[in-house]
Amino acid sequence: MNYRNVYLRKDGRYEGRVFLDTSGSKRKYHAFFGKTHDEVIAKMKKYHIDLISKTQIRKTFTEVYEEWFGTVTIRIKESTAANYILKADKHILPFFGQKCICKITNDDIYDFIRRKQQENLSNRYITDILVLMKSIFKYAYKTYKIDNIMDGIVMPKKHRVEIRILNDDEDKKLCDILAQKNDLTSIGIYLSRVTGLRIGELCALKWENIDIEQGIISVNKTLQRIQVKNGLCKTKLMLAEPKSESSKRKIPIPKCVLELLKNNRGDNDNYILSNKKKPIEPRTIQYRFAKILKNGNLPSVHFHAIRHFFATNCIKLGFDVKALSEILGHSNVSITLDRYVHSSFEQKAEYMNRIR
Repeated sequence: MNYRNVYLRKDGRYEGRVFLDTSGSKRKYHAFFGKTHDEVIAKMKKYHIDLISKTQIRKTFTEVYEEWFGTVTIRIKESTAANYILKADKHILPFFGQKCICKITNDDIYDFIRRKQQENLSNRYITDILVLMKSIFKYAYKTYKIDNIMDGIVMPKKHRVEIRILNDDEDKKLCDILAQKNDLTSIGIYLSRVTGLRIGELCALKWENIDIEQGIISVNKTLQRIQVKNGLCKTKLMLAEPKSESSKRKIPIPKCVLELLKNNRGDNDNYILSNKKKPIEPRTIQYRFAKILKNGNLPSVHFHAIRHFFATNCIKLGFDVKALSEILGHSNVSITLDRYVHSSFEQKAEYMNRIR
């Protein structure tokens, strides 16, 4: 319970509020009054203890988490469920699992944040974990009237990490290497280079998704390896729907790659990277991409940097931002501009020199 929400009224009394319902436009609360700040705090603490005693909640965080998880799995994708399991099993449950959920305090949450920062987790990832915890505490409030302490938690400040992408000379060298190799992996990497496909989308592409005559790629699946909670295997390869509705899209095929696809086309039911019924998974393509970079004395960048280069290059070529956003499968243009478009210092200098 947040005991910081106490203030001095104009009539000289102190007032403290305990919010009872965070849903809807108008928040409901229970007010406590006293002549001193400490008197109000004491009343609020007694109310909290009485509330816990009245509801007789002695469930551990793990028990409530498992109840919550059972309610959400019916409406989320399997990959999302796997993401929740990973965060809970690796980070949340080892810290909070055996604690009585009604006794977890704000200080416990901030201690958890500090621990995760000491483990060198990014503030962005820590925030994702806290958002998951907030959902669990929201369930606990609705089900057992346990105070949602996450409402008062200040999220750690996110620091933007600039993604390293290849410059124009490095990109040209990579394209030359891919042209020389001319195998299915190289063709796939080049296809991502000129269309902005995500690695999971590329691995899920079958020849039936590529219309050579119309010059269109239909993106409607993604391939990813996810964690599984039970069974002999810890992970499994899963072919699933893309991450969002906007990710389902049709991409015009550039002429520079159209002939290459036509000459290497396989059976409709074959995956383009293997030309077989069995796909090649993303981590294998990432490994092959890293090997190509190393052998070509190019900087080590993640496969996703190709997508960033594509977006930046399109802006240089004068693409309409809305059209580019749809090609990338983003839900809005702000994601495209804020995260995917990178400008070099030379570009900035060139623009500044145009000022008269």
